[in-house]
Amino acid sequence: MKQLRKILANILEIDENQITDGTSPENVETWDSFNGLMLISELENEFNVVFTMNETRQIKNVGDIITILSKHGVKFIRE
Repeated sequence: MKQLRKILANILEIDENQITDGTSPENVETWDSFNGLMLISELENEFNVVFTMNETRQIKNVGDIITILSKHGVKFIRE
């Protein structure tokens, strides 16, 4: 979870403590389409996965990212 928060905080330029499952483009001004693509790229690189186009379209918030990464075998420890 810490790796995910670090990536999100870096790309979205927000504090890691602000990130919850509900963090989304709706409540983070810097989460625009460009940063959304940057997030996908960084997540794929960091966790060694490849998102399908359908999975990419399903991402509406951090909770969705966790769900999709989990389906790819990434394990998260809740802090």
